[in-house]
Amino acid sequence: MRLGRVASPDGVAFAAIDDADDGPRAREIAEHPFGTPTFTGRSWALADVRLLAPILASKVICIGKNYAAHAAEMGGEAPADPVIFLKPNTSIIGPEVPIVRPPNSERVDFEGELAVVIGQPCKNVKAADAKGVILGYTVGNDVTARDHQQADGQWTRGKSYDTFCPLGPWIETEFDPSDAELITELDGEVKQRSRTSSMVHDVGAIVEWISKVMTLLPGDVILTGTPEGVGPMQAGQRVSVTVEGLGTLSNPVVDKA
Repeated sequence: MRLGRVASPDGVAFAAIDDADDGPRAREIAEHPFGTPTFTGRSWALADVRLLAPILASKVICIGKNYAAHAAEMGGEAPADPVIFLKPNTSIIGPEVPIVRPPNSERVDFEGELAVVIGQPCKNVKAADAKGVILGYTVGNDVTARDHQQADGQWTRGKSYDTFCPLGPWIETEFDPSDAELITELDGEVKQRSRTSSMVHDVGAIVEWISKVMTLLPGDVILTGTPEGVGPMQAGQRVSVTVEGLGTLSNPVVDKA
């Protein structure tokens, strides 16, 4: 099932995105998408609604240097254990919402990633049991003010600006994360191309590691790391991240007025 959040003529709601004879439709979900969703009976053509970020997480947990080639391009090696950091939920935006470059940063980078969405409260989850606590998967972009990250010697400021966590276009509940292609394009030019099978720590290991540290809540998002090829974005450009089987997340880039 594809789960999304939409702005419709009747307001904002979660919805199931279905294929129909007359094109994709969004079926409104009553309340929330966790567990077994119930439906209100209302639906709209997907062309008549606006896709929002598919979830508003209480927290976004990110994995650093989870592709060996990316760790190398950053001047290091992939760590033996996952390295985690947080992005605030205020950084989340949906498809087609502009990524805003802060005026005091000279380099803002794209980082295309596979994102995991948690489906139930959980703590101390074993890797083998991780599938049971996951609602589904979506596409993410861990936007980074690279100069701030390097200047600070830690990652919080450079990762946390408003608009620095695009997510979408929806959550796919039936998805195998073990070996999907991930491509990031800037103005149509491929900048990143890898497969999730190249992750140093797979999804199960990541969920186990994080849940030893903190309780995960329904809707929490885990960004699983980015492959090699990260680079800067300029105002007027468009960045698109595609994960095979999930879809494409596309955002324009602007400078803060």
